[in-house]
Amino acid sequence: MANFSFLQGKRGEYLVVLQFFLLFAFIITPVWHPIPMQTWLELLEIPRKLIWLVSGLISIVFVGAGMLNLRENLTPLPYPVNHNQLVRHGIYNWVRHPLYASQLIMALGWVLYSLSLSHLLWFIIGFLFFDYKASKEEVWLTERHPEYASYSKNVRKFIPWVY
Repeated sequence: MANFSFLQGKRGEYLVVLQFFLLFAFIITPVWHPIPMQTWLELLEIPRKLIWLVSGLISIVFVGAGMLNLRENLTPLPYPVNHNQLVRHGIYNWVRHPLYASQLIMALGWVLYSLSLSHLLWFIIGFLFFDYKASKEEVWLTERHPEYASYSKNVRKFIPWVY
């Protein structure tokens, strides 16, 4: 993996700025279909709405449980707070990065709802970004908590049992 440490800042502050840029870009990007999609959008209306609803609910559960389980360990930066404790209970027993996963799940839900190729591109970029950011955060967590290496072997990064 390429070394982009100059882009992250000492505690990952630039990564947070980049994360907000990516979120803003995703939101303001217009839906784009390279071919006429009206028939498909109409035929798949109910499944698309169900996917959007389910992805939204899963995202809310992931972000809510993640914040609740972290409590005083919660920080906007990927660098752990000084009083950091390794959290392995609750949602962290299922995924290592539920707050990042919630954003990816919501973005994927929008991609599947809108069938937008422009948003699919942003989703892929976002996935690569969060994968990098989570990996950097895990280096810092392993430095503080040597047991993190064994935890990461048993718990997936974003999607339970998958990745």
